[in-house]
Amino acid sequence: MSTSMPSLSVLVLAGTRPGVPDPMAQAAGVTHKAILSVAGTPMITRVLTTLRATPEVGRIVVCIDQPAVLDGLLPPDISVIAAQPEGPSASVLAGLAQLGTPLLVTTADNALLKPEWVTEFLQKCPSACDVAVAVAPEAAVLRDVPVTKRTFIRLSDLAFSGCNLFLFRTPAACNVARLWLKVEKNRKHPLRIAWLLGPFTLLRAVLKKLSSAALCARIGKLTGAQAALVCLSDGRAAVDVDKPADLVLTEQILAAQAKTPA
Repeated sequence: MSTSMPSLSVLVLAGTRPGVPDPMAQAAGVTHKAILSVAGTPMITRVLTTLRATPEVGRIVVCIDQPAVLDGLLPPDISVIAAQPEGPSASVLAGLAQLGTPLLVTTADNALLKPEWVTEFLQKCPSACDVAVAVAPEAAVLRDVPVTKRTFIRLSDLAFSGCNLFLFRTPAACNVARLWLKVEKNRKHPLRIAWLLGPFTLLRAVLKKLSSAALCARIGKLTGAQAALVCLSDGRAAVDVDKPADLVLTEQILAAQAKTPA
């Protein structure tokens, strides 16, 4: 960004859907994936440590459905708000209502998160955008974590994987969260999503004829908010702990980093 953003508020999504136990948490014998141990440290502790070491970050709030799960894990300067049962999009809307904008959003399973990734994201966000999403280009992911199996979104000019970093920069960004909520509510009904986003847009996406500019323009038309995809330089930013193979990979990366001289 062209201007500095001191004391940026951050929302960390750490909840779980009601009645839908996370398989990673179940396998580890814990209630929430957020407290899953990664190389001996709860995931959420790793994320919070990174955020507290990031110069641009001020207030940090964790969003979770059972706050008692985090007893003894949170520093005194970090507060908690209730996760919404409708899902992450509703929780983000609740966070925006309480914390306002600008608001940085990330997830508790973003265990490899580094301060420099957050800083790079904020510095690269266009000053005119209302909402920005951090992504890792496919080439960077394959270069930095060639053994990983990630899901790539393929546009006509860019193939990328998400990095679980979102900047809701202005009040207009709330409209994007509301669109996300509508999509999330219809996630089991593809035809409804197609109608919501526009069949022609989805057809272009399927045929790989949808550009990143066209995608952002469509979001703008639907929400009145200017959106931006921000490419990060480190492909490891696309790695989160979503399945057992991700946990193994994350611990391997952390072990390699520990052996590398600072």
